[in-house]
Amino acid sequence: MTAEEFNLEFESIAPPLKSYLLRITASVHDAEDIVHDTYLKAVDKLYTFRHESTIKTWLFSIASNLAKDNQKVKKRWTEDVTDICKQEALGNRQFFQEAMQIATTSLHGAFEIKEHIAFCFTCISKSLPLEQQLCIFLKEVYEFKVGEIAVILDLSEAMVKYYLHVGRTKMIQVFDGRCALINKNGVCHQCSELNGIFNPKQKFQEEVMKIEMARDAEIADKEQLFDLRMQILQSLDPFNSGASTLQLHHLEHNRVVMER
Repeated sequence: MTAEEFNLEFESIAPPLKSYLLRITASVHDAEDIVHDTYLKAVDKLYTFRHESTIKTWLFSIASNLAKDNQKVKKRWTEDVTDICKQEALGNRQFFQEAMQIATTSLHGAFEIKEHIAFCFTCISKSLPLEQQLCIFLKEVYEFKVGEIAVILDLSEAMVKYYLHVGRTKMIQVFDGRCALINKNGVCHQCSELNGIFNPKQKFQEEVMKIEMARDAEIADKEQLFDLRMQILQSLDPFNSGASTLQLHHLEHNRVVMER
């Protein structure tokens, strides 16, 4: 592969790679740095690429190794991250001033419920052991096959399947107990609360019913609801959506709170 061919390939793979790294690190700065370092390392090692996997798999492997190094020195988050960060936000006047400024002036500052669902999943996924978190995103959001994930993470296929099973099970349990959007007994009402703040004239229930996950909550089983969440994540680019600037602001706040 020539340098020109590689640069074209990298340019097309960089956007999903960057969004993957954001969801792993919860940091725009770290995601951008790792994308840059991935490019430099890939250029340096391009002579070793033997087409035994796709260039996308190879690049995700390099990036995942860098992300693991980045995350291993940081604390894993707790399942109640949304509760902790909500309490911190309530006492942070500057946070709300910045959020309202974004919501009223930015082209990407709208509050959208489906975006908050993706944001919430990203935050809570950081309570999983790192290997489980990586496997979940690679398989469920970026649609790599088990064999490809095994190559990316240098694991056996059996271990990938194990991490996927326990990771899915854990996330299903967490959301089944927390998400008031689909579970009337859930404790997390952030979607409705934030909708009231940022969209005071918008009827929350009408907006909720536009989302397939909420529409089907009473008839779908827990596995189906998990898959519907993954469809929402697949459909959204966290760097380039109608709510990206607002959600990135919220994500940075959560990262600072949980990693200090």
